[in-house]
Amino acid sequence: MTDEQHVTGDAPDDDATPPAAERASEQVEEQEVVEEAPPFDVRTMPGGARSAIEAILMVVDQPVTAEELATALELPETEVVEAIEGLEREYAEQHRGFALHCINGGWRVYSRPDYAPAVEKFLLDGQQAKLTQASLETLAVIAYRQPISRSRISAVRGVNVDGVVRTLLTRGLIVEIGSDGEQGALLYGTTPYFLQRLGLSSLDELPALAPYLPDADVVDELIAQGHG
Repeated sequence: MTDEQHVTGDAPDDDATPPAAERASEQVEEQEVVEEAPPFDVRTMPGGARSAIEAILMVVDQPVTAEELATALELPETEVVEAIEGLEREYAEQHRGFALHCINGGWRVYSRPDYAPAVEKFLLDGQQAKLTQASLETLAVIAYRQPISRSRISAVRGVNVDGVVRTLLTRGLIVEIGSDGEQGALLYGTTPYFLQRLGLSSLDELPALAPYLPDADVVDELIAQGHG
């Protein structure tokens, strides 16, 4: 046998994996499987799916549909609808200070109209009656450009107005009056209470401030720049 033959004959097979290495690889794979996070199941949370849905409806800024909730929570839509309707009945039967309302197919928690006098007294008495400069500016934009979406209000003012809009809604000065047919965004307008607080009989009596606000095409350009 030549040296070359000897070397060739004794060379290990590179493709062969030692039994010990195979066992180690299997153990690693098995360990990885064991350490995988358990699948998401909202039903295992305290109170189950119904309480989880309630928690979401308490914090959303805009109404959400049963389909959106079902997708996010990985639940059948029928189960979500059943939970929402159950919460709605429960709030009514227990005379809770809040209620669930469906607006344009979306659900959200609102204060119950029956308690509006109490809410109004709390918000409008004493120091609570004073609106901040930000609230006054936002209210002016809504009054002169209604119906108007939050994005358009933000474009005019140059800042986020989510918190201010919530304040104006709570004080009964503005109200949701529909949605934008193209984008589905909620539209806002002023209320009769707004006119009452200003001592006006109609929006036609508002001072001539509208000419100082940007036109619709300018607002759209500002929105586009903000998303760019």
